[in-house]
Amino acid sequence: MNTKRQIQPDKTGTNSPCINVCQIDDETSLCKGCARTLDEIAKWSRASDGQKRAVWVLIKQRRALVT
Repeated sequence: MNTKRQIQPDKTGTNSPCINVCQIDDETSLCKGCARTLDEIAKWSRASDGQKRAVWVLIKQRRALVT
């Protein structure tokens, strides 16, 4: 996975993990760029700060499994 990220701040104060590499991996069903599911991506703009932080925890766990 790409380790260089361009963090994009949003209005809740929690940065988006999107790095504009929007490709879903067929095996994991995760975005190859940000390691989110399609559901997480779709809900991001409406998610609370706490929900976004929870997704970030999942992203870090997913990336740790890959590296």
